[in-house]
Amino acid sequence: MTRSGTEHLAMLAVALSGLVWGSFWIPLRALDQNGIAGVWAIVLFYLLPTILVAPIILWRRRRLMAGGWSLHLAGMFAGSALVLYAASLVFTDVVRALLFYYLTPLWSTLLARIVIGEAITGARWGTIGLGLIGLLLILKVDTGFAVTLGPGDFMGLASGVVWAIAAVWMKSDEGGNGIDFALSYFIWGSVAALALTALPLEGSTHFPDWQSIRAVLPWIVPVVLVLVIPPAFAIMWGATVLSPGLLAILFMTEISAGTVTAAIWAREPFGLREFGGVALITSAGLLEPVLARLRGRP
Repeated sequence: MTRSGTEHLAMLAVALSGLVWGSFWIPLRALDQNGIAGVWAIVLFYLLPTILVAPIILWRRRRLMAGGWSLHLAGMFAGSALVLYAASLVFTDVVRALLFYYLTPLWSTLLARIVIGEAITGARWGTIGLGLIGLLLILKVDTGFAVTLGPGDFMGLASGVVWAIAAVWMKSDEGGNGIDFALSYFIWGSVAALALTALPLEGSTHFPDWQSIRAVLPWIVPVVLVLVIPPAFAIMWGATVLSPGLLAILFMTEISAGTVTAAIWAREPFGLREFGGVALITSAGLLEPVLARLRGRP
């Protein structure tokens, strides 16, 4: 496959993964409602896929060891970022968690410029602008939105910054590959999730009993196999192919999916304002790849 074809395939894979992860909050909250409260829901959501991919980890253990700290620092950053994001989905409104996390394109673009010298094009600024306008519209900035931040909001904001570091790190590591980055992400994500239990958060001191865990396994295992593992491999591969800023912009499809599903199942507000914000953010995710396609280049 040509480089252009590979990049277009990576764009599609990341955008579709974002749509899938837009429903990431549903099983997390379902676990919380089924006796696996707060941070322990996040721990199970990371330990379980790590256990399921353990045969691949063992098969590629020599490559994982040979990757050294460059590979594992990428895994630490990516794992910590998405654990913080998962925690924000549990401890604040779904839409707020999504929007604070998706300031990521701004951090990714600026970091990529500083660290790897990536140019910031007019199209890139346009996509960031559309995304930020959509975000501000949903946050009701025109009506005097009161910035009252709770732990979940701070986690969402921090997760975007840490993910930007992870994305720039993976893109700058010329010897890395998506499979090993994904496996490292699962390993270190599990460590980060366990570390989260040391914080004074809701449910952190209440270890779930075995009966509760056994009761959710029949449905959580298929969810992890479909909702967590394939998108993780797709995104980590995309991080090695696409620029960090474009990666974050394409993944903004998650905001649209998350906002709509939260309105349907969590009864969070979804009116004309939310529809307009989602439309602007979705347009931001589509603008750059569409312009590139029209110009006949990746």
